[in-house]
Amino acid sequence: MIYYKEYKSPIGKLTLVSDGTYLIGLYIDDQKYFLENINEVMQRNDNLKVFKNTEDWLDKYFAGLKPDIKDLKLKLKGSDFRIMVWQILESIPYGEVITYGEIAKKVAKIMGKSKMSSQAIGGAVSHNPISIIIPCHRVVGVNNALVGYAGGLDIKKKLLDFEKNTK
Repeated sequence: MIYYKEYKSPIGKLTLVSDGTYLIGLYIDDQKYFLENINEVMQRNDNLKVFKNTEDWLDKYFAGLKPDIKDLKLKLKGSDFRIMVWQILESIPYGEVITYGEIAKKVAKIMGKSKMSSQAIGGAVSHNPISIIIPCHRVVGVNNALVGYAGGLDIKKKLLDFEKNTK
């Protein structure tokens, strides 16, 4: 069974999704690819421990306290390539950004390739199922251009500005 709960945040409604033990999704309302990785029927459940822990994490995040991603039980569903990219996103420090090209270089090195397409990285980043916690909003284009965010560029800017002001 897959469960969900809604969370009211300073950037709008978020939908938390769990398999009962792990957080498998965190979606910004109206984001592109909303619930894309969920193929089962979902049931509302406001009492799961994983949701309470996620809400506590988000409360701390939006209070500027920089909670640790390791405090949450996450389970990523996706191709090996996407999961590799999402794991790189997890390592981007609070308040900092990285370019798609920089991630492409890291992935190429891991895969033993001479290069990797930034567009391929962009595709993986845009399908991140656990927004905010796995900080895809911290990925920018060349010269720190705000490009590509499934939750909308206005939300990306709000998150980056928020982190910059609480760094």
